[in-house]
Amino acid sequence: MKLHLLKSKIHNAVVTSGDLEYEGSITIDSELLELANMLPNEKVLCVNNNNGARFETYIIEGKPGSKEIQLNGAAARCALPGDQIIIMAFAEVDEEEAKSFKPVILIVDSHNNPKRRHLAGDEANTL
Repeated sequence: MKLHLLKSKIHNAVVTSGDLEYEGSITIDSELLELANMLPNEKVLCVNNNNGARFETYIIEGKPGSKEIQLNGAAARCALPGDQIIIMAFAEVDEEEAKSFKPVILIVDSHNNPKRRHLAGDEANTL
C-alpha cells in the first residue's frame, strides 16, 4: 500500500506578485526550492493564511536570490501580494517507509528569507 505524505513545506511564505495573464503556476525562488526539497513542475497545495483559500498548482523555478513567490494565472485570484501562504508538496510512500519518513520544513520570514530548516519532528536549524 502507498500512503500520500507531506514531503516538504515552505511555511509562511509571502506572495510577492501575481500575473493573471500567465497560464498558471507558482513561481518560487530557486534557492528556496532547493532548501525545501521541491522541484520545478512539482504539484503543490497552497493555503492562504489570510483568507483560508486552498489551491493546487505546479512550480516554476524563479530567479535565485529573488525571494519571489509569484502566483500565476487563476492562482493569482487566490492570494494578493502581501498574503502569507503555506506551500506543500506530497509524495507517495510505501507503508513501511512511511513509519520513519520525515518531511522537510522550511520556515521563512516576512521577506521570504529562510529562517529555519528541519525535518518534521527534529530540532530546527537556524539559517
